[in-house]
Amino acid sequence: MTGMVEHTQLILDGTKIAWHMDRVQAWERGERVAPITIDMALTRACNFGCEYCYAMLQENDRKVINQRIIYEFLEDCAEIGVKGISLVSDGESSISPVFVDAIRRGSELGLSMATGTNGFVLTRAKLEEILPHLTYLRVNISAGERERYAEIMGVKESWFDRVCQNIRDMVEIKRRNNLPVTIGLQMVLMPQYADQILPLARLGKELRPDYLVIKHCSDNEDGDLGVDYDGYQKLYDTLREAEAMSDDDYKVVVKWSKIEAKNQRSYQRCYGAPFMIQMSGSGLVAPCGMLFNERYKKFHIGNICETRFKDIWASDRYWEVMNYLASPEFNAQKMCGSLCLQHKVNETLDAHRKGLITLNEPEAAPPQHLNFI
Repeated sequence: MTGMVEHTQLILDGTKIAWHMDRVQAWERGERVAPITIDMALTRACNFGCEYCYAMLQENDRKVINQRIIYEFLEDCAEIGVKGISLVSDGESSISPVFVDAIRRGSELGLSMATGTNGFVLTRAKLEEILPHLTYLRVNISAGERERYAEIMGVKESWFDRVCQNIRDMVEIKRRNNLPVTIGLQMVLMPQYADQILPLARLGKELRPDYLVIKHCSDNEDGDLGVDYDGYQKLYDTLREAEAMSDDDYKVVVKWSKIEAKNQRSYQRCYGAPFMIQMSGSGLVAPCGMLFNERYKKFHIGNICETRFKDIWASDRYWEVMNYLASPEFNAQKMCGSLCLQHKVNETLDAHRKGLITLNEPEAAPPQHLNFI
């Protein structure tokens, strides 16, 4: 395969926080550090109706992120030292009118840009525009067969064919232009989707992205999605069979650490939020997606549709929320949903603070997607 992807490690089940020790040390000194990664959406809207969608549990006041707002936001991020922006979060960013412009502008400002998407509207013309500016493009596709795809993703069966063609196109454009972008597929696995593990692994082998990652499904603290975390154990043999389909240019990666953890955390403090915050497609700035819902207003910091991000970040309010999450008053084991975005960062920083591990800059070459921790 052309491009640079085969030369450095791809960490899909872990954290890259150790490669950002300057930021960790500044945080330990009590300095106000800029996030390394911001995970955000450009809209709350979505053209799919996935059964496992966590975003539907996190409704909040919607505002529109237009071109002026996103350009100012990206400029602020570059100014204060944010390194990577992943357009993932709680909406389908690719259907926003500012999607292409945001990726291009962020890239021009020196930010690492990435997106997670259902891939439906990413036809060849749009892919030609965005792929040169992306660090990674990940397609959420939780089934490998048309009928089950339609059921799980909440769309027509014919949409499966279009998404598969879009994946073929992105792989072809990457190879033709020798682009360093990583193209991945992601399966959000609930135990009842077990029948789709092997078909999807086989589909990936045919479509030839760089990887397929199979991950757990997060639930909220009330268990509204009904994820049976004990049910994953029965799937281990099937998951290993899927991993065995990997070859030199296509990796099937199971997020074993989170699947095996079920929904348990080893830590109570949330130290990861200052390094990796999440933003809603409504413009809301919050520590993480699990706190977007209106009932968590005490964790809501501001909205980029109303206030410049650099001013939100510099505000006392921002740091009051961050410090509260890292204080003894907060207990992530009791007050959070399951296995959040910051989970691996939290695990590592908690062990570091407790002296269980010593965090040092690794001697190994930096992995891919370094700015997405």
